[in-house]
Amino acid sequence: MSKLEQILILEPPTDLRFRGPFTDVVTANLKLKNPSERKVCFKVKTTAPRRYCVRPNSGIIDPGATLTISVMLQPFDYDPNEKSKHKFMVQTIFAPAAATDTEAMWKDAKPDDLMDSKLRCVFELPSENDKVNDVDSASKSAAVLNSSKADGSVSVKPVSAALDDSEMKKILEECRRLQTEASKLNDENRRLKVQPEPIIHLRFTDVRLDKSVYSVSNKAITTPLSCYKFTVNVYIKC
Repeated sequence: MSKLEQILILEPPTDLRFRGPFTDVVTANLKLKNPSERKVCFKVKTTAPRRYCVRPNSGIIDPGATLTISVMLQPFDYDPNEKSKHKFMVQTIFAPAAATDTEAMWKDAKPDDLMDSKLRCVFELPSENDKVNDVDSASKSAAVLNSSKADGSVSVKPVSAALDDSEMKKILEECRRLQTEASKLNDENRRLKVQPEPIIHLRFTDVRLDKSVYSVSNKAITTPLSCYKFTVNVYIKC
């Protein structure tokens, strides 16, 4: 019996392209479309499981539905002379209408019922023209932001329709760094604040001040110690 043809439509169909620099996580999206009238159970496998994080890596796609898979390449030292040998495989099987236990379904699946598609990984570095365009976009963004601040407006229209994953992650990391610095400064300010002089509550029978005796009966003296210089004699009646 010949092997079943893949029922899902993959986009991209053959290559997963990851665009550097690879000093941070780089994400490539893979769309899975189910054009059939039956539920399809899928599973994503790779030859380098420690280098990638796939979300979701398995599940069920309803008839006519489309699912986007995020394939995240972990940071690494990129060598342009080294060709990537990493590959992915999308394995599928028709699922029963009332399917709930996918693990049992895969375990009981027959080899003739399985369908699969293979994709190779391609690593790309941005070209010089792309770098120039990025610098121009950043300059335009700064100009728009400064103009908006001068006009007192709050909202800023983005120059580009969307930021790629690496740019967005750099912005988020910068925000987190600034928040951490602000928190440290707040802690430092709290430590530098002068604590108020403690108030001492004393109760005496007699108080000698400047060689004069003042009788204080059943009265509490509440005052900072630095306000007076005095000698206290406490008499206890037995």
